[in-house]
Amino acid sequence: MKNLHPKYDVIVVGGGHAGSEAAGAAARMGCHTLLITMNINGIAQMSCNPAIGGVAKGQLVREIDAMGGIMGKVADSSGVQFRMLNRSKGPAMWSPRAQSDRMLYAQHVRENLEQIPELFLRQDSVTNIVTNNKRVIGIETQSGQIIYSKSVVLTNGTFLNGLIHIGEKNYGGGRSGERASIGITSSLEKLGFESGRLKTGTPPRLDGRTIDYEQLEVQFGDEKPTPFSFLTDTLPSKDKQLTCWIAYTAPEVHDVLRTGFSRSPMFNGRITSTGPRYCPSIEDKINRFADRDRHQLFLEPEGRNTYEMYLNGFSTSLPEDTQYTALRTIPGFENVVMIRPGYAIEYDYFPPHQIKRSMETKLIEGLFFAGQINGTTGYEEAASQGLMAGINAARKVQGNKAVVLQRSEAYIGVLIDDLVNKGTEEPYRMFTSRAEHRILLRQDNADLRLTPLGYHIGLATEERFNRLQTKKKEIDKLSALLSDYSARPDTFNSFLKTTNQSLLKQKIKISKLIIRPHISLSDLINHDPVLKKNISEVTEDELVIDQVEVQLKYEGYIEKEHEMVRQIHEKENMRIPDKLNYNNLQSLSSEGRQKLLKVKPETIGQASRISGVSASDISVLMIYLNN
Repeated sequence: MKNLHPKYDVIVVGGGHAGSEAAGAAARMGCHTLLITMNINGIAQMSCNPAIGGVAKGQLVREIDAMGGIMGKVADSSGVQFRMLNRSKGPAMWSPRAQSDRMLYAQHVRENLEQIPELFLRQDSVTNIVTNNKRVIGIETQSGQIIYSKSVVLTNGTFLNGLIHIGEKNYGGGRSGERASIGITSSLEKLGFESGRLKTGTPPRLDGRTIDYEQLEVQFGDEKPTPFSFLTDTLPSKDKQLTCWIAYTAPEVHDVLRTGFSRSPMFNGRITSTGPRYCPSIEDKINRFADRDRHQLFLEPEGRNTYEMYLNGFSTSLPEDTQYTALRTIPGFENVVMIRPGYAIEYDYFPPHQIKRSMETKLIEGLFFAGQINGTTGYEEAASQGLMAGINAARKVQGNKAVVLQRSEAYIGVLIDDLVNKGTEEPYRMFTSRAEHRILLRQDNADLRLTPLGYHIGLATEERFNRLQTKKKEIDKLSALLSDYSARPDTFNSFLKTTNQSLLKQKIKISKLIIRPHISLSDLINHDPVLKKNISEVTEDELVIDQVEVQLKYEGYIEKEHEMVRQIHEKENMRIPDKLNYNNLQSLSSEGRQKLLKVKPETIGQASRISGVSASDISVLMIYLNN
């Protein structure tokens, strides 16, 4: 058959959150890129909850944005409510989250992609990965067309042999209303890849006009909303944001749900794959936590111009009649109308020990995996992987060294390192607790950490880099000002009395006063007009002021963390030869040898984090490498 298509540098298969970031990154870095997806109208579809960010996920989004990705800008432009989570905890735990207008989010992602000159879209179904001598050379579509490329990124989401379950009914599908992708799994298995099976689910969607909001708890957005993107200057004020609500199940609701257990695919054996531990279905919750008489639910709007609502916390695959009856038993939902039932979906994935930290597969050169194909869950985790896969697919084509983020550099680095070294047998979700250096990886400093790298590789724009340079200058000037400015007893003692703080007996530097607990820089500014004036001459940017305050308050902790990172890097960067034969190292433990052969780590640091590789195994490796 005559080939009708040009040859591309990069082909991205799948147009979800991973695919959008991968294709956008590769094309903006100068590669002739094709994004091929089964439904162009489904690009960046929010298949589950209409929200971006959350605990640790918000940090991922800010890192994507700092590197030059799409998600942060679109989350801001399509957001209908903005909240900073974990404000009661330290700044390492603060995590931005935004409710999104579902339709607007997808529209804005597509608009962003269509503005990239080197990016082309195609609606088609890929059935085969074409290779030659263990190197990818293109893809084959369902019609037999072969499209050639120098690298391929697979971002297939839940579409690989997807099977949707609602009670005793099941049918093929990648998500509600869209068919599954058939062929890629078998193509990869023939190439020698190992596959597995996972599941996820989604709750019913409801008609918001049929809910009694008087019985629910209202949840407003922040008074001063924080954007995801470092390029966003303004967000809707609190009064222009949409409202969310909190509802609760009750014992009567649980009783109704239990009546459907015998017809539930989770409990009658039709679903055998593992679901997300940290986002369980409602039937799983009442089964596992039988002693609890209620569970919290979040009612979230799907957008500004729709009455469709999302019931977060009520994910289910129970029969539709059971779902409906249980919903109407929830206080405030007595007359609710269900627009779409909840469902579970099973899909194929490929255990991520089969990829490198660059996202390139170990078996096939030039082939990259990103997103749920690697066993993760969540838009943000998918987008992070997609961004790095797109970057490294482009750099592969351009003959440049892969970009690998370390655990001490980014949450994205933690995510990928966890996947490659520890693998996953359940859908992986990011948490702040997974990042051992989280005080360095705060959401507020993602641009300081990653924008210089994004600019260096040709992804972050000059506008973004120049903004960062201006911000850094203002941070330095403000830090110097606060280190030099003295707080006088007659100015601040009246304020300190109200906070039960010890009073000043003499002048001290503001930088020393601010480290006291329960004192903020804004408090000090409001009690000293001269300080306020001096600061306004340095910066009007509240994010700069917040950044300096965090740096001053946690200076000791941050320095200790940097020292720990320096010590770790001494062994982290000791390279392990690609062709090292672990079978020749007799002193390795059996389990250690087995895991090292499976993962094939690139460095001693990476090897040390592999589950099952002991400290003595690392010592054996280091002695061998030093000889």
